Amino acid sequence: MFKLPPNVTFESLKMELMQIPQTDLLRMAVALVLVAIAAYFHYNKKPKGSLNPEKFIDFKLVKKTQLSHNTAKFKFALPKPTSVLGLPVGQHIICRGIDSQGEEVIRPYTPVTLDSHVGYFELVVKMYPKGRMSHHFREMREGDYLPVQGPKGRLIYKPGQARAFGMLAGGSGITPMFQLTRAILENPKDKTNVHLIYANVTLEDILLKEELDAFAKKFPNQFKVYYVLNQPPFAWNGGSGFISKEIIQSHCPAPASDIQILRCGPPAMNKAMKAHLDALGYQSEMQFEF
Repeated sequence: MFKLPPNVTFESLKMELMQIPQTDLLRMAVALVLVAIAAYFHYNKKPKGSLNPEKFIDFKLVKKTQLSHNTAKFKFALPKPTSVLGLPVGQHIICRGIDSQGEEVIRPYTPVTLDSHVGYFELVVKMYPKGRMSHHFREMREGDYLPVQGPKGRLIYKPGQARAFGMLAGGSGITPMFQLTRAILENPKDKTNVHLIYANVTLEDILLKEELDAFAKKFPNQFKVYYVLNQPPFAWNGGSGFISKEIIQSHCPAPASDIQILRCGPPAMNKAMKAHLDALGYQSEMQFEF
């Protein structure tokens, strides 16, 4: 791709071009060149990302909001109010912390914010009793710093790459699904359909339920969500037990060359979902595991 030298500005190029003796035809050519140069500077002044894929960068925790007894939303400030994280949709970050034994631990996380949110990014984290990184997040206080590296991951989403997505999520595996769903639904030009099946143990374990239900209400023709609970309450109109082949058949797009089925959850769930998808005729190129 053509790039201008870093010390060249639009105004300096304009002045150089205006020094050329001009006929009417040449004036038209110069005008076209100026338009092209202006467009170049416009599209290359996008804010650069705040991440580094090779080293950890510290981000300050500015707000911690408890969502349930074991889940919280963490808001981290970026270097400037106009900064963006610089995380492509479909990718994740690596976070570094200290476990209860004082040993270093790193884990992948997917922000629930996009680059359309400037000046900050947010993580929704479920903190498990014996989780090593969970301990670090549980102990974090506003003003503390979190070392982060990225972007990481094998998927970079581009609008239109699939006619429809089926999503199979379990527990905290909802975060990459939420990131992708949000990017699709908040882009008026993206007409991709999303069918989410989200499994948890209890109703209280469902992360981002308020946001997911709001998406389903606002985009009823583009986004569908079906909850499955292992221990459902008495009055429950969702699925019970585990995600079955029958649930996938009923709530995901049928196998086709222009659909993709994404899965993210505990290892045992991912293994079971792959077996279900294989049995239902979803070829390997139609499947992706975060």
